[in-house]
Amino acid sequence: MDPEIREDKPGSCPICGMALEPEMPQPLTKVEYTCPMHPEVVQDHPGNCPICGMALEPRTVQLEEANPELDDMRRRLIVSAVLTLPVLLLAMGEMIPAFAHLFERFATQRLQWVQLVLSTPVVLWGGWPFFVRFAQSLKNRAPNMFTLIGLGTAAAWGYSVLAVLVPEQFPDAFRNPDGTVPIYFEAAAVIITLVLLGQVLELRARSRTGAAVRELLGLAPAIARRIEPDGTERDVPISDIRVGDRLRVRPGEKIPVDGVVLEGRSALDESMITGEPMPVDKGPGDPVVGGTLNTSGALVIEAQKVGADTLLSRIVQMVAEAQRSRAPIQRLADVVAGWFVPAVVASAVVAFIVWATVGPEPRLAHALVNSVAVLIIACPCALGLATPISIMVATGRGAKAGVLFRNAEAVEHMEKVTVLLVDKTGTLTEGRPQLAEVETATDQQDSDQLLKLAAALEQQSEHPIAAAIVEGARERGLQDLPATEAFEALAGRGVRGSVDGHEVALGAEALLEAFALDAGALAGRAEQLRAQGHTVLYIVVDKQVRGLISVADRIRQTTPDAVAALHREGVRVVMVTGDNPTTAQVVAEQLGIDDVRAGVLPDQKAAVVQEFQQQGEVVAMAGDGINDAPALAAADVGIAMGTGTDVAMESADVTLVRGDLRGIVRARVLSRATMRNIRQNLFFAFVYNALGIPIAGGVFYPWTGLLLNPMIAAAAMSFSSVSVISNALRLNRVKL
Repeated sequence: MDPEIREDKPGSCPICGMALEPEMPQPLTKVEYTCPMHPEVVQDHPGNCPICGMALEPRTVQLEEANPELDDMRRRLIVSAVLTLPVLLLAMGEMIPAFAHLFERFATQRLQWVQLVLSTPVVLWGGWPFFVRFAQSLKNRAPNMFTLIGLGTAAAWGYSVLAVLVPEQFPDAFRNPDGTVPIYFEAAAVIITLVLLGQVLELRARSRTGAAVRELLGLAPAIARRIEPDGTERDVPISDIRVGDRLRVRPGEKIPVDGVVLEGRSALDESMITGEPMPVDKGPGDPVVGGTLNTSGALVIEAQKVGADTLLSRIVQMVAEAQRSRAPIQRLADVVAGWFVPAVVASAVVAFIVWATVGPEPRLAHALVNSVAVLIIACPCALGLATPISIMVATGRGAKAGVLFRNAEAVEHMEKVTVLLVDKTGTLTEGRPQLAEVETATDQQDSDQLLKLAAALEQQSEHPIAAAIVEGARERGLQDLPATEAFEALAGRGVRGSVDGHEVALGAEALLEAFALDAGALAGRAEQLRAQGHTVLYIVVDKQVRGLISVADRIRQTTPDAVAALHREGVRVVMVTGDNPTTAQVVAEQLGIDDVRAGVLPDQKAAVVQEFQQQGEVVAMAGDGINDAPALAAADVGIAMGTGTDVAMESADVTLVRGDLRGIVRARVLSRATMRNIRQNLFFAFVYNALGIPIAGGVFYPWTGLLLNPMIAAAAMSFSSVSVISNALRLNRVKL
């Protein structure tokens, strides 16, 4: 609720009093503790949040996570419930006909002493954690829920103790018609017991919000089978795997770490990472992700990323960071919460004064009971939990579907998006272009020699088109590519360098314009290839246009359905690409794209984002390459396709693990469901407190005769937080 609170041990949040939760789930690291409402509170041992008083929770999510706070609260609840039941029977026994005759045999004062003896351990031992947090709230000048609980129970129990020990000191305004001083041991004991019950239910429910992260951690196998240099094989702990190790993965086993296939073929179930149900075929040279399931053939892989560098570890870290971030919608709740507890205390004081002045006899007794009810029924935690709990569940649910939100702000903004800007290569298309044509400017030139020069140059580039040219050259038997010197990437234009003593450049029309060159007769052929959806690059050798290369990138099978779904969501889809206008328009027409901006340089992509923003649109940008990073950062919501580069993922607010546009639809659906859930929680919290406090204060008593017993107020307060958490957990069932 207050993510600025950080502690390195469990405890309570000093602002809202909630138990702190783990901030950064990281396996095999030092355990630190934080507050779910104040994540800036971090400490290395269990304890309470100095702001809200909540028990701190470990930042480190483990598969089998112990919860000492829950164990302690459960133990106190059991003992308190056993002692509270007879106190309640003694207080209410006269109202039960079956027990009324028993109470006539005992003196009222003797029964009061019995209630004192039984309720005291409930209040002082069972409620001790609450009084500690109450004292912390006063010390830190950060009033919270436990301030109200401490004031209410201390007033009810302290008054009752005095009523038993020195009844003669009480004025007539406190006495019943028969002259006795009423006591409220049962109210104090029941309040503590119900608050303990609420804490147990809340802690159990909150532990379920981290279930998604624990499921992700559970995907990684504990043991891997390593092939030693001498050819022998042995099972080793996953922590012993190093980059470069060769690992054997048998059918039915999980891929231990991120790597590349060296030998064998199989189909991998990647649904636990990407959310896609169909197995993916893998063979030599294909990348594999740790935690995915090998369904059929045996594989030998080479480890490329281990430990915290694996995709699974990065997903866990990203989800953890998102769960502790604050959504803009929470600002209203924060403002209200800042004034909430003082306002409740003031309301309790007003209630006491009014009842003591104009209430029925015994006036002071009624004043005490109703002021205690006001203190107890108020629940600032329901208000503070409304947003962060929903964000925690939603980010975990998104991770299981292959949608990673960087922070809560991205979750909130995603539902507001009106325009989606998409790159073409790797976003609308598969991102695995294949070499299609190599044509020379004259018949006297050797196409293989031109391709060899181009492939040698493109070896230095990470762009998918570069990889297609290199792979195409090797498929044509050009294995021994010469080295490239003075390689330079020309943003939005192409690449150039020195190969075998020749100055070689490769790029689109913008490259020719930069070099003041004319494509000549090749221009017509280039236009024909673009009309077929090909991307065309000119080969310049020693400042002369010697030929062209075309590559074709197939549209993803899922892209048409994704674009149609986005249109149904009311989102305009605009293609923004550095490709040629003819090629871009062909793809746009096939997909029903609303608008096309072609031939756009990297810095111009960011300008396109700003153009739509100036028109009042909420802009999302989806891309997968380094050249998309500035636009991703400029957009209201930057979306990185997970098949792309690390730079794009670091610049983005949302990462799609699968790199499929359908993930944007999932993100939109989840965002809308999450914000609806948050609004429901905030509405419930506001309405509960707005109605509960006046009822507890006896506002409706003159017309209805209705008074709220503090025990009922305690039950309502305890279950209000649980209700908010339970509603947030419904997000786990959102269909994506």
